[in-house]
Amino acid sequence: MKKIAVFADVQNVYYTTRQAYGRQFNYRGLWKKLEGMGEIVSATAYAIRRDDDQQIKFQDALRHIGFDVKLKPYIQRSDGSTKGDWDVGIAIDVLDAAPYVDMVVLLSGDGDFDLLMEKVKTGYGKESVVFGVPMLTANSLVNSVDRFIPIEEDMLL
Repeated sequence: MKKIAVFADVQNVYYTTRQAYGRQFNYRGLWKKLEGMGEIVSATAYAIRRDDDQQIKFQDALRHIGFDVKLKPYIQRSDGSTKGDWDVGIAIDVLDAAPYVDMVVLLSGDGDFDLLMEKVKTGYGKESVVFGVPMLTANSLVNSVDRFIPIEEDMLL
């Protein structure tokens, strides 16, 4: 049975599914789909700490499903812009996990991860899989992996 490590870019999945479908992603459905592909040995969801009740309930639900939830503080700058980016953290965790699993699964459409997923595939010789919203996932990311699985209606709440 394949050992699977899962990395969920929560902000990216939230905004792309909302933009494309006006709905939320079904993490429990994802978990069931992944269990059919192998043994999930690690699963991490990367989110922003906003400390509102809805976010806390969502993060607790992710933990209940089986995700380790990593949080970064939500930062609002004086010019009104915001910061809450997990790209480097995700990249470090993926590279740390890749030697010990058979498959790395990334939930994100962010093209910044194309080199990372290419490294998983060619540098580590591991199966690289991305789940993303088709029209909002960077082509470079789709082309960097062994398998792109589109997030469509059947993966939404």
